[in-house]
Amino acid sequence: MQEFIYYNPNGIEFPLPESIVVTNKLIDYKNDNFIVSNVSMTNTELVANEIDFYINNSKDPLSKKIKNVEKLYEVNADRFDLAQDMVYTQEVSNKVLLVCDNEQKSEVLKHIVSSEFDLFHIQEDIIKDINGHIGNLTVTVKDDEKLIDLKVDQIVWFDEKELGMKQSGCFDPLKSSVDDVIAKIRENISNYEYKKFTTYDKTICQYHERREEICGRCADVCPTVAIVKDDSKKHLEFSQIDCHGCGGCVSICPSGAIDYTPSNRETISQMSRYYENQIPLIIPDKMDISSLSIKLKEDVLPFKIEGEKFLHEATLLTLLQESGSQVVFYTDFLSKGTKDSISILNQVYQAKYKKDAILVAMDEKELEKALKKVDFIEGSRYKLSDMEMNKREQFAIRLSHIVGNEDLGVVKTGENVHYGHVKVDESKCTLCLSCVGACNVNALFADASDNTLRLNASVCTSCGYCEVTCPEKDCLTIEQDVIKLNPTWFKEEILAQDELFACVECGKEFATKKAVEKIAGIMAPIFASDPIKERTLYCCEDCKPKIMMKSYMENKGSYNNPQGVSL
Repeated sequence: MQEFIYYNPNGIEFPLPESIVVTNKLIDYKNDNFIVSNVSMTNTELVANEIDFYINNSKDPLSKKIKNVEKLYEVNADRFDLAQDMVYTQEVSNKVLLVCDNEQKSEVLKHIVSSEFDLFHIQEDIIKDINGHIGNLTVTVKDDEKLIDLKVDQIVWFDEKELGMKQSGCFDPLKSSVDDVIAKIRENISNYEYKKFTTYDKTICQYHERREEICGRCADVCPTVAIVKDDSKKHLEFSQIDCHGCGGCVSICPSGAIDYTPSNRETISQMSRYYENQIPLIIPDKMDISSLSIKLKEDVLPFKIEGEKFLHEATLLTLLQESGSQVVFYTDFLSKGTKDSISILNQVYQAKYKKDAILVAMDEKELEKALKKVDFIEGSRYKLSDMEMNKREQFAIRLSHIVGNEDLGVVKTGENVHYGHVKVDESKCTLCLSCVGACNVNALFADASDNTLRLNASVCTSCGYCEVTCPEKDCLTIEQDVIKLNPTWFKEEILAQDELFACVECGKEFATKKAVEKIAGIMAPIFASDPIKERTLYCCEDCKPKIMMKSYMENKGSYNNPQGVSL
């Protein structure tokens, strides 16, 4: 397999590096395979149409253009190499359900061959439920007061309602045309492929197996049934075949438990390294740039991504710092997570550099305006090897570099992306460490060397599980939705500390003083008539049974011989 090919029937006005095959006749390479091409080809893995967009619109001098074209090929090659979006296949038969009126049915029949499909026709008003996915759909209908399950592989639904939009395999001719939909269902029968768009780490998930529902935002924002919550087990269930690959679940996930397989955090980090001293223009695949005629000022370089909703504060800050520039994001939609992330970063950059970090352009007019305004930010460039870090760690280290030794104030986080500051009333804390056990992102942890409960606020997701887990009333609270831009935010903070209590029998230290005193305060009045039981409140786990048994053995004779008669 060769790596790069550039095709233009009219040729190209300047030479490209030898690593790129340049041709004006694709037929010459019909038997060759390539990784990256500037146009759609059957024998290429990845199409990078931003290459022609850059060539046709950039104001870069010729020498820089040649280097940047090669750079765009290399960026896409890395994107392909690092992608984890494995392809799967699903068997799809010719069983098709047609949901429409009789006139629309007649229109469909004109476009198909007799007996081409095993066709069922119903009116939408009898549909009660739809379950499954393409190739395995169950449509529950009500007929003569009875519920009947129809087993089909695909659905053609005119003016499709929300019930049909949640799973794969349902198509609406009114959104395209009858011809397009018929062609699509034919194609699916012969070869239906789907990608795995997400990876999931349950160990840092804020929903997984928690006693109370603390999170679950990923399922809430999912437009399909690709992510569903099982509240009985507190498990997330993923259906990759129903996933659109938008990435909305990735940007809203607080801990980074969900990542985006086409371009995960590692991929974005690697791609961003090519943008040193470049001004990145983020362009999602769905944005049509083929006919876009807009001047790219010098040093602006497209940064192509697949989904439009997966970028979050850590990936965006990576691109900002690796480039040393503001970033333009050309998109007609911002997901909840990405929108909040941009707000956070713009507040940070305004506090530090007096400029916005991300310039969002929702249409061509806004794009033109943003491209005129965007520029490099002096002193903002920062290189970091962050391959093994999770989302919050990556963001914390990069953010701490911006803050340095300054106090830049407080950033208010949004409705969907949360940060916070845990506070503990030390007088009430017994260091039972229930909160540490509740925290799965290591924001709260214990240090045995000095018997302290500590906080790393910079990685806290402000989920609140520590608060509901704490057994002490009004002991642990959370200051919600803040990031404090000062050096102490990124350092370990001691929330509570205590001495260890030594066992009154053997002298072994076995618990904190406050914990022993609390239990003793509750139980001592109950044990007041029995000095031995009262003493056990101040004993370690080894000595408690010993003194109880000793007391029992010493008193055994008097229990069995209460009159004291000589035996």
